[in-house]
Amino acid sequence: MSNVKMVEAPAGIEGQGFFATSLDKVIGLARANSMWPLPFATSCCGIEFMATMGSNYDLARFGSERMSFSPRQADLLMVMGTIAKKMGPILRQVYEQMAEPRWVISVGACASSGGIFDTYSVLQGIDRIIPVDVYVPGCPPRPEQILDGVMKIQELVKNESLRRRNQPEYKALLKSYGIEVE
Repeated sequence: MSNVKMVEAPAGIEGQGFFATSLDKVIGLARANSMWPLPFATSCCGIEFMATMGSNYDLARFGSERMSFSPRQADLLMVMGTIAKKMGPILRQVYEQMAEPRWVISVGACASSGGIFDTYSVLQGIDRIIPVDVYVPGCPPRPEQILDGVMKIQELVKNESLRRRNQPEYKALLKSYGIEVE
């Protein structure tokens, strides 16, 4: 007996030997299943991310097999761990060097809100310097939670319009962070 589950075809035009759909949907599907993450790991959340990359959890199943350690070849910034205020300008520079479209996941309590480190030297959330698309809670979050965050980014990418990055709302968001918009 086969375990293959048949699902309905997405909306489109189909016939003998072909299927047509919108360009937005095809590009969204391709982008969502070929993310090139740039891990920006500073502490214990980075260790959990290493487990996520291992064979038990295998992030490669989600199209994120190729880690990119160059911002110019990455489209998903994964910030994991405590970010000191001195690191803030570096994180922002890495974000600005990434080409559009780009997405950001904030992994763990420290990257999302400063965590237990409510001190003068720790940035109280990376969303103070760059926009964040998905927050993964936990201290540190389990690999399953990181995978859930990646799947949420995939849904966002899959359903995003090709024109969203040119919208006035998106440009206003970047401008609110002081990021130059062309």
